[in-house]
Amino acid sequence: MRKELTFTELDSERVELLPARDTLLFFGKNNWASVYASNSSLAFNAASIYSSASSNALQAVTVNQS
Repeated sequence: MRKELTFTELDSERVELLPARDTLLFFGKNNWASVYASNSSLAFNAASIYSSASSNALQAVTVNQS
């Protein structure tokens, strides 16, 4: 259930700006990021007559930022 605000209530509201902040701050404001990811897949089907299984999956991610 929503309560409707009056103009008086809206006028009494105050806002304040948040301070600025730097992300990835490191030695003289140089941003850096190094990401490496690797995925692989292997499938093996054994002890099953007349059945087969195969799997191929490779993935690599490399990110460099300075």
